[in-house]
Amino acid sequence: MAVDQSSGVADFQKSELAQPAAIATLLQAAAAWRGEGGDRPSAQAMVSALLAAESAARQQKTPLAFEPLLGEWRLCFTTATRKARRRGIVLGPGFYMPGFVPAQIGFASDDPASNQGTISNQVKLGGLWLRFTGPCRFQPKKSLLAFDFTQVAVGLGEGRVLWQRTLREESVEDFVQRAIAKLPFFAFFQATPDFVAARGRGGGLALWVRAGASPLAARSARLAERQ
Repeated sequence: MAVDQSSGVADFQKSELAQPAAIATLLQAAAAWRGEGGDRPSAQAMVSALLAAESAARQQKTPLAFEPLLGEWRLCFTTATRKARRRGIVLGPGFYMPGFVPAQIGFASDDPASNQGTISNQVKLGGLWLRFTGPCRFQPKKSLLAFDFTQVAVGLGEGRVLWQRTLREESVEDFVQRAIAKLPFFAFFQATPDFVAARGRGGGLALWVRAGASPLAARSARLAERQ
């Protein structure tokens, strides 16, 4: 999968400080997007930071684990993609998700060591929500999470289901046997207590921020109390 990058992004990736600078930018974006203070990095800076973090993770070849991905994550920033002749996948400029249309992804597992669990993907508009759920499995060597949505539901408020439907009847055993090449997936390259970042099968990049209490904010509050 080829991805077009500007020379400025390539220069940033080659810097020895690329990964720390990228992580700092992503943390800044996560904190600002959650309303915890600070200026929000530009879309261009975010795309550069995501590419740099991905490049550094690929060079270091340090696999991620499934357990740090567990929990609920709000989509903070994402890029669109388009196909171009002879250039493969070309990244769009990227954009922050608006707060009035929250999109959230979640991973759960009764046995994280098995690298298997469930995935949910939900978007809200006012009091209405649309949620897709299904099985997922994690491949540690490639930090790749494959999934399949088998259920869909529409609801109102907290937990009130108005309509639901089974999209596909499939056992966990059948899902595990399916080739990853035939499944949607996320290739994760960063997982911290505050955010996770990945590239989707279509080539786009995304940054999710942990839903609920922010570990970053909690640490900042404790430091403030000590002063």
